[in-house]
Amino acid sequence: MPITKTLICVVGPTAIGKTALGIALAKAFDTEIISADSRQFYKEMRIGTAVPSESELAAVKHHFIQSLSIFDNYSVGDFERDAIALLKELFQDKDVVLMVGGSGLYVDAVVKGMDDLPKVSANIRETLKAELDEKGIEALQEELKVVDPDAYANIDLQNKQRLIRALEMYRGTGLPYSTFLQKKKIKRNFQTVYIGLTADREIVYNRINLRVEKMIEAGLVDEAKHLYEHRKLNALQTVGYKEFFEWMDGSITFEAAIEEIKKNTRRFAKRQGTWYRKNEQIHWFDHLTPASEILAFLKQEKGL
Repeated sequence: MPITKTLICVVGPTAIGKTALGIALAKAFDTEIISADSRQFYKEMRIGTAVPSESELAAVKHHFIQSLSIFDNYSVGDFERDAIALLKELFQDKDVVLMVGGSGLYVDAVVKGMDDLPKVSANIRETLKAELDEKGIEALQEELKVVDPDAYANIDLQNKQRLIRALEMYRGTGLPYSTFLQKKKIKRNFQTVYIGLTADREIVYNRINLRVEKMIEAGLVDEAKHLYEHRKLNALQTVGYKEFFEWMDGSITFEAAIEEIKKNTRRFAKRQGTWYRKNEQIHWFDHLTPASEILAFLKQEKGL
């Protein structure tokens, strides 16, 4: 039986314009959007995660946007399960669904499937926690860069729990954490078309710097202050919040916190690029390409 349903994945580095393109394409196909930005899942984190505006959310129905609380434990495996269930429901009425977001691990989990992660000794996690306290987060980041470049390119390296999770899988199994995403090779009942947005690095970095400044104007500092008492939660170990928590702790100046947010976001964008460049199925377009041109490509070249 031929596959007649299509998932269009709009990917690319942070601040490149994925949200606007996703909405334009969703309108054209009269469909809905699944967000694959793991930071936007949490309702308490709005400004620092660049959640789509109220008008953008009203333009097209979005799923997995501020649908969880920072107090909820939610993994990439949970997202795979929930997104596949939602796709099954949406494809009853829609031939095309959009998935938009910069969390490559989450996109790939839905498209390719993810193996159940094996259990590893609790002693490994405790050892890693001790090393984190003794050597600092940079030492663990460097180890991950060596033993699992794929995970290094995709996970939030400022998130201590996710960093430890990736390393404990490697130390416990001898296999990179990222390989558990690729072994299963599940056959989905839909086809996937990847659309990627790209720009010169300088343009991406300038867009990131501008976005951070707009976030601060929109009230990111107050949002971070409101969340400060919960700063040790896993969801808050992320760029845009942890830097301001360090300022509130007195570790760095306010100006330094802003520069750290910009720097860490630029580093994240660079790792996103590394992750996506390995996917030869992505059809790349300059970030200034009109949505109408990309739509024409999807209809003429992909028959949608």
